Amino acid sequence: MCRPRARQRPVTAGDTAPDLERATLDKATSENFPVAPFFLPRAWRDDLMAVYGFARLVDDIGDGDLAPGGGDARVLGVSATDAEDRLVLLDAFETDLRRVFDGTPRHPLLRRLQPTVRRRSLAPEPFLGLIAANRQDQLVRRYETFDDLLAYCELSANPVGRLVLAVTGTATPERIRRSDAVCTALQIVEHLQDVAEDLGRDRIYLPAEDMKRFHVQETDLAAKTASASVRALVAYEGQRARDLLNEGAPLVGSVNGRLKLLLAGFVAGGRAAIRAIAAAEYDVLPGPPRPGKVQLLREAGAILRGEG
Repeated sequence: MCRPRARQRPVTAGDTAPDLERATLDKATSENFPVAPFFLPRAWRDDLMAVYGFARLVDDIGDGDLAPGGGDARVLGVSATDAEDRLVLLDAFETDLRRVFDGTPRHPLLRRLQPTVRRRSLAPEPFLGLIAANRQDQLVRRYETFDDLLAYCELSANPVGRLVLAVTGTATPERIRRSDAVCTALQIVEHLQDVAEDLGRDRIYLPAEDMKRFHVQETDLAAKTASASVRALVAYEGQRARDLLNEGAPLVGSVNGRLKLLLAGFVAGGRAAIRAIAAAEYDVLPGPPRPGKVQLLREAGAILRGEG
């Protein structure tokens, strides 16, 4: 994704806007998927980066990963006593998001988003979905069934793909369906990579019914290395993610030019991550298995050649 280089307002003494933007946008290089690849037209890069800034910040609020110092809370008008309350912050962020559509937002990343929303005629629903997903993270920490997890991904992941299609002017019902499959798969893969980290936040995204099927207890997820049962469970969920990627992969062939490269990068990122998990013999507990750049390029090349 990318963002439009809206003109910055002058920085005054004590203004933390540049630091708040930088703290969030610098995380783009560590994502599983390409955020702002150089080969895209500048206008797309700028607009997609604005969308990324929103998506990354709302996740950081939900995960408690905001930059230290409380600058985001102050900008959003949240008192120091409520600055650690994620639900209060999410409510304030939603209020500021609504100003993107009918006023002047306070947060610099939302001010940066506003020209994109107007230029691309973006609707508020995908943005509200991402906020709703992070609210859900504060209230729901376990998922009973795979369908429950898919419903969560409808809020937490699918809006991103829909925004990419909207920004690039390529949204159709069929492309949205394929995009949803890809985005859900990427979310599942991320959950598999981050089983240990999520458990540290008291969250488990492995469906409880699947854990029972593979005889996995929550205590098994806290071990230093995965047991045979945990590995079998991770392999099972990885195959589900792979199937979703395969379902969504025709999205790449439905577009042309540079957008084709971008979408191939999304699918390749998911497939390469699944291969990295398999190469680790499905032991995700010591840390997230991540693919190297060579593997990513190989996967992207195979997709562009129509080999998978």
